[in-house]
Amino acid sequence: MTRSEAEQGGVAGEAGVTPQDGLPEAEDSAAGLEDAGAASEDTGAASEDAAPRPEERLERAVRAAEQALIEYEIAVETFRVEVENFSRLHHQRLGPMYARLDELDAQIAEAVAARTGDPEDVRKADEARARVMPMPGVEELFHGWMDGDGLSPEASAMLTEQQVRPPQRVRPSDEARKLYRELARKAHPDLAQEEGERKRREEFITRVNAAYARGDEALLRELAAEWAAGPVPEERQASPAEELYARLEWLAQRKELIAVVARELEESAIGAMLRIAPDDPDRLLEEVAEQLLAQVAEREAKLAELLP
Repeated sequence: MTRSEAEQGGVAGEAGVTPQDGLPEAEDSAAGLEDAGAASEDTGAASEDAAPRPEERLERAVRAAEQALIEYEIAVETFRVEVENFSRLHHQRLGPMYARLDELDAQIAEAVAARTGDPEDVRKADEARARVMPMPGVEELFHGWMDGDGLSPEASAMLTEQQVRPPQRVRPSDEARKLYRELARKAHPDLAQEEGERKRREEFITRVNAAYARGDEALLRELAAEWAAGPVPEERQASPAEELYARLEWLAQRKELIAVVARELEESAIGAMLRIAPDDPDRLLEEVAEQLLAQVAEREAKLAELLP
């Protein structure tokens, strides 16, 4: 997501979310929620002459708060996909290089210990060798393999002897991102007024998120056509003021939950790396790979000097 996209009305909305700026702060991301609360306080003061229905202004405030929350959710989900894809590609492309560096460090330490016989050098060599193949903990064994629905696609593919399909790039294409944003705004569950409609939207958005995470433009187009041909959401009916106040409270709570996710993404190691090169995260992987290759060559040369 580039700054120009945010200025053209992308996922950031009024929050101005860009990779350069990071995800919006909880207080700024959904300003409409606070504005909605202020509007709701003023509703009771409206006279019958000024407003035909006492709930009219409160309903407008709720709609504004809903849109503010949706824009924030889209921004967080977009960044989450980039973090997840970057993490997988980082492991797939750079993991072997890190392993090679660990092996070279162990061999260098062992060569030094063999030459000096110093107990301290021997201890360092043992420690370096232990880092080459560390014993993983239970959390590490399952990290990235489980999600809310069970095994991840990669884990399922490996267990069923199917080919694993890693993401091709950190950031889905511009067309995929455009389709995703349009679908998220149209079919977001928070726009549902009935439980049945909300469940239908949640199921649909789950499919949209999965297609976007893979950068599958064709599937996103199919989903767009499916939604366009589906049942038209019913017109919003006037609600009692008590229900509208409860709705505003729920929206505020939802915003706070999403803000926690946003902070965790930004504070993660991968999230921090993405913010180093927000305009071209795929290029960042290439730069890191070049640095690692240089380190490998340096260690190989050092090892060659130590070996007889």
